[in-house]
Order: sequence, then C-alpha cells, then structure tokens
Amino acid sequence: MNRSHFFNYIEEKLNSLSYRIKSRGKINLLDLNIYSETFFAELVNLLLDCELKNMNSIKQNTEGIDLVDEKNKIIAQVSSTCTKQKIERSLEKKIFMQYPDFSFKFIAIVGEADKLRTSTFTNPYSVSFSPKEDIYDVKKLLNIILNLSIDKQKKVYEFIKKELGSDIDIVKMDSNLATIINILSLEDLSGTVDSSEINPFEISRKIEFNHLFGVEFVIDDYKVYYSKLDEKYKEFDRQGANKSLSVLSVIRGQYCRLLREKESAEDIFFSLIDAIIQIIKNSRNYVEIPYEELEMCVSILVVDAFIRCKIFKNPEGYNYVITR
Repeated sequence: MNRSHFFNYIEEKLNSLSYRIKSRGKINLLDLNIYSETFFAELVNLLLDCELKNMNSIKQNTEGIDLVDEKNKIIAQVSSTCTKQKIERSLEKKIFMQYPDFSFKFIAIVGEADKLRTSTFTNPYSVSFSPKEDIYDVKKLLNIILNLSIDKQKKVYEFIKKELGSDIDIVKMDSNLATIINILSLEDLSGTVDSSEINPFEISRKIEFNHLFGVEFVIDDYKVYYSKLDEKYKEFDRQGANKSLSVLSVIRGQYCRLLREKESAEDIFFSLIDAIIQIIKNSRNYVEIPYEELEMCVSILVVDAFIRCKIFKNPEGYNYVITR
C-alpha cells in the first residue's frame, strides 16, 4: 500500500533526524538545530495549514520566538530541549508584548512531550497557549501524518524526501529478516501440503477469538508452509544462535507498534505484512525478487508468527501443535 510506504519513509526520516540532533547536541554540534528551524516550519505549515516563517529572516536572534505566522497570528519555538523550564523561559520573554493577539506553539524536535501536555505553565504575558493542543513533538507530528488523506500524506512524503534526501540506501544494514526471505525464496513451494504438526481447529479458534474473519483465507493459504518454514528456521539457526528468534521478535515488535495505530485487527494484519516488506526492502543483504514473491514469502512469515503465538491474542488453552 502506498500509504504504508509513505508513512514508513516519513517516520524513519523524522526519527532519524531527531536522534541525530540529540546525539550531536551531546558533543556540542548544533548545526542541525539551526537548519531544523526552517525545516519544521515548513513541515508544520503542511500539517496545520499555517504560514510560519523563520523569525531570523525578519529579525536576527529574536528571543523566545523562532517562527511567526502573521496571517494566522501564530508564534512558535522549535527546540531540542523538551522541558517545562524551557517553555516557561520562552513564555517570559518580553518580545511577547509585541504580539498580544498571537497564540504560541512549542515544537520539541527531541524527546517526548506527553507529560508536558498535562502541566501548568507560568505565563506572565497571558499568551494564548494550551499545553494539550499547542505542544508538539515528533510523535504527535507523526500521528497527524498517519491520519492525513493519501494525497496530503504524499505531499509530506515528497517534502521529506526532497529536504532530507533518499540517502537511506547508503546506510542500509543487514537484517535477519532479509536473510530468511532469501533462503525461503529459493525453495520450491509449489508441492507443499498441509503441515501435519499443526492443529487447524486451534488456529480457527484463534482466528475467531481475534475477529480475523476477513483474513482467514490468507491464514488458510499460508499455514500449510509451517513445516517448511520450521525447517528453514532450523537451517538458519545453524548460522548463529537466536537468528530465528530475532526474526520473530521484529515481527512482534512491528505488531505491537501497529496495535497503537490501528483499531481493526484485519488492518493490523495487512499493515504488518506491508511493514515487514519495507524492512526487508531496506535491508542491505536483501536479494531482490519480484514483488509478488516477496509478498508471498512475507505472508508466510506473518502467518507462521500468528500460529506460533507471537502476534495477536491466544484463546484460553490455545495449543497449535498436535500432540503425538
């Protein structure tokens, strides 16, 4: 899905930028902080339909204010320091006397601001400022992006790609997910029959328990590869301890992330396949295969993780393996 592609790219780029700002700040390299003021101004403009401009283009080193939108009467500060003290130091600047009818927004580009949104702030100039609504961090911006229309999400994606570049390719890293896909893609799966080790009744119970009726056909199609994949996992583990466990852990980690973003179990299932595909395609050691084959192999991994209790809730007494 394009939506998944757009969001995954945006999420990786913004979190990467935030991490770099934080790590470089520890060794007093602050150039990214300066460039980020204009970058986040344009990003917020896209997300909130504002017309924020960098105040330094109007008046150099304006205390407490980085961005201003004269039309919508908004002033804002972009900061890599996400603390109550930082916000209060901004609110006490005398420059606010020049903007009596403006609202104030605080954009934290490092760290999470959840606790700050429930705090009370000293506001000596009575600037219009609601912590719950007017404090932004990368997570809040990503939540806004996640719920945009596909057309607007594409505009944000194109902006991020243009501004931050597509240099993700040169920093690709090996992944065990890509390795197992490379192994699985070389197998002839055409003659695979139902795995005698698994209990189809238990799998049906788990499908019903999680309201996954809309993806039951996918699970039925790919559960037959359980034994074949189990063989490949054992072969994979001969290359090093915990390799198959790491694959299942990544799948579970993506599932847990999607639990916070999606309401429908069926949406989570299909989005999980999309997310794993993107991780594999962004892996340096991935040997490219036709997309249809990649999607099939990833579906096998996700259905296998479903069977093995790594994703979705298990009904009471669930045991997918037939006792011999």
